Parts: sequence; structure tokens; C-alpha cells
Amino acid sequence: MSLDLRIPMGLMFSLIGMILSAFGLATRDNQALYARSLGIDANLWWGLVLLVFGLTMLLLGQLGQRRIEKERRLPPAKGDARRGH
Repeated sequence: MSLDLRIPMGLMFSLIGMILSAFGLATRDNQALYARSLGIDANLWWGLVLLVFGLTMLLLGQLGQRRIEKERRLPPAKGDARRGH
């Protein structure tokens, strides 16, 4: 089984980013909650950062997975020691 590790990692970070962003959007007007962070909605901003990172990992993982599948379909090249021929 050849699964690119970036796919589950991207799913995890995207999910956490969506949850954190949703919480940040839901509590945007609560000034008391963000008083310690100088009024900056840290939940929203870090949620967006995690979401972008997760989506980037998903994209890179999908590209890597396509490359793996493409290499499996190609016949082994002559003299290619990695394929066992």
C-alpha cells in the first residue's frame, strides 16, 4: 500500500483549521474573549493558517499519489535496478 502521508495529514489540518475558523467567526464580537490577544481574533487567523496549510498538503499529496500511480503503470525501464529487472 503506497499512500502519501501528506493526504491524511492535510485532512487533519484542514479539519482542525475549519473548526478553529468557525469558532473564530462565531465569537468575533466577544471582546472579553480576545482581550488577552489585544483584540485580535487569534482563533480565526490561526484557523485560516491551518486550513491553508492543510489544503496545501492535500494538493501536494494528490500530486504525489498521481505520480506513484503513474510509475506503477509504466513498464520497467531496461537496466532499472529499482524495479528488480
